[in-house]
Amino acid sequence: MKKIDLRSDTVTRPSQAMRSAMASAAVGDDMMGEDPTVNELERTMAERFGKEAAVFVCSGTQGNQLAVRVHCRPGDELLINETGHIANFEGGAAAALSGVTVRTFLRPDGKLDVDDLEGKIRADDQHLSRTRLVCLENTTNLGGGRVYSLEHMQRVSEWARSNELKIHLDGARIYNAVVSAGYDPADVGRCFDTISICFSKGLGCPMGSILLGDAADIALARRYRKLFGGALRQAGIVAAAAQYAIEHHVDRLLIDHQNARLLASLLSDIDGITADPQSVETNLVYFDVDAQLGTAVQLAGRLKEADVLIGPSGGQMMRAVTHLDVDESDICRVADVVRQAVASGFSAQPLVGDGPYNR
Repeated sequence: MKKIDLRSDTVTRPSQAMRSAMASAAVGDDMMGEDPTVNELERTMAERFGKEAAVFVCSGTQGNQLAVRVHCRPGDELLINETGHIANFEGGAAAALSGVTVRTFLRPDGKLDVDDLEGKIRADDQHLSRTRLVCLENTTNLGGGRVYSLEHMQRVSEWARSNELKIHLDGARIYNAVVSAGYDPADVGRCFDTISICFSKGLGCPMGSILLGDAADIALARRYRKLFGGALRQAGIVAAAAQYAIEHHVDRLLIDHQNARLLASLLSDIDGITADPQSVETNLVYFDVDAQLGTAVQLAGRLKEADVLIGPSGGQMMRAVTHLDVDESDICRVADVVRQAVASGFSAQPLVGDGPYNR
């Protein structure tokens, strides 16, 4: 029986057509600026988001951390929602790599707003960190895959710039937001100094991300990419996968969103499971397990026995992520397996592998 993996959209496998594009890619030495496929991908992405330049990078974390390094100096601080990926799932890299502290504010949906930030810029005093950067995340991850409206992004951007702060977007799943909200990528680009975008999530590539910005910032980011050990050579092989994905896998993200809402709806009908279909805006489905039944880790263990993988997010919460390797029939099977696990009981399942899976 097919294994259904909903732990993350990072588990996708490249399609045969994507593999063919990779196999036939023209390549060169990227560190010499001579990989034609990388160069074309960077031009394409910069143009689509209305930015001057782009640099292809290994991962979303690397893209985010290059932006932090470009905009900040050691001793500076960045402002971010408490649920942000940069604050939670990048190994403390802002501090370790750039000497930058992270100050957080909490909105449960992950969408930081001006009233969270107003009055929070530190005074220009030698005793204090210099407030330098605002980071947003669209879609929000721990916030439930929520989407910023264009007006919301513009509002925060205007506030940041009026206060002489830089603003960066962790756009790991920005194409999910673009498809959900229907805005033009170039309008998003105008809101931010830099944007990082992952190809290895809903777009279905085996690896790779990109950082967009103005020419000076991206030139500096290239220097820091080398410093951080991110030098690439014949990277056109993986850039070709990204080029294929942005031509063929963007519009189909709507299917993932529909499957996520279907899953939330089916789960909401199961006694002992709490899910809210109305809160599902993209491809992330968070749901809770009744404590009387057991923990999220225990339920995940029971589901694994039936070849269904869903990530526990700690305590009673679980996260399921739809993607191009699962279809509607898979979603129905997942709901059936959860229903059977709840009916048969799973509290005796050993507590193994506790901890959040939220990448």
